[in-house]
Amino acid sequence: MPGGRLTQQERRQIALGLADSLPYAEIARRLDRPTSTVTREVMRNGGPAAYRADLAHRATEHRTHRRRKAAPRDPQTPPQDHGRDAEAVREYEETFTTVFMQSGLPKMTARVLANLYTTDAGSLTASELAGRLRISPASVSKAITFLESQGLIRRERDERRRERYVVDDDVMYQSTMAGARATAHLGEIARQGVGVLGPDSPAGARLENIARFVDFVSESIGRAADQAREILHTNPGPTSDSTN
Repeated sequence: MPGGRLTQQERRQIALGLADSLPYAEIARRLDRPTSTVTREVMRNGGPAAYRADLAHRATEHRTHRRRKAAPRDPQTPPQDHGRDAEAVREYEETFTTVFMQSGLPKMTARVLANLYTTDAGSLTASELAGRLRISPASVSKAITFLESQGLIRRERDERRRERYVVDDDVMYQSTMAGARATAHLGEIARQGVGVLGPDSPAGARLENIARFVDFVSESIGRAADQAREILHTNPGPTSDSTN
């Protein structure tokens, strides 16, 4: 796959692909680029409905010029651990944010969640999030409130009694189970419609099919989440070699 930044011609091909309602993966295949590159490019420059190749190219040139003239990194910015490339980490966080936005999260909320997932500790305080993302405490509070309502994070107190926002294996499990329950509820509502519209009517038959499909999917998700939690997130006991 070619490396480096997108060319103006590639951006025009992206615009043409969006006009033809092609999925990001197909546009990326035609460009011989990663899907994440195309996704990030589109979401960073107005989204699929507002993307304009020439404007996106000028905006990228402006950002590049601004970075070259930027002042040194704030000394309060935490250094990268494990020998990580800071630019690669930043690009990855943008990609992760874009994926969350595609799933329906607002941009600021997606940034907060992506930042939590890419920290080694898996938890940050409000002030740490505000500092890392360079956003206001009010923006952090709004994002956290939404994420907590969706079961995507949890709160806990550390030894200094500071409130921390946490993402871990159990949060992902609980979020998945909440999604399965919401899906199951859709099936329940669809089945209620069968009684209202009549099981022998075309509309009633359609709702019954929806309910059966949703029942199967929600039950499958719940079973898979339970199995994954048991297999992947349970510490194995001592092996025979460790006891000898």
